[in-house]
Amino acid sequence: MTKSRPKLPQLAVFGANVRRERVARALTQEKLAELMEVNPRTIQKIEAGKLNILLTTILRLQAALGCSWDALMRH
Repeated sequence: MTKSRPKLPQLAVFGANVRRERVARALTQEKLAELMEVNPRTIQKIEAGKLNILLTTILRLQAALGCSWDALMRH
């Protein structure tokens, strides 16, 4: 049996912020993934709050979306 990681509410908030910024720019998950050079599944997991990502990935998201750090981190 595998252990389940506890869900972090901060990941859900961050994922919702990513989705809001992506949709505001009329980008699909696939297009955002292409801009970041990641698998579209990565974007799906981020937006679902199921992936705890590295700072470098956050910076790539910020660059691809052309948004501020605050836009991704707000509660």
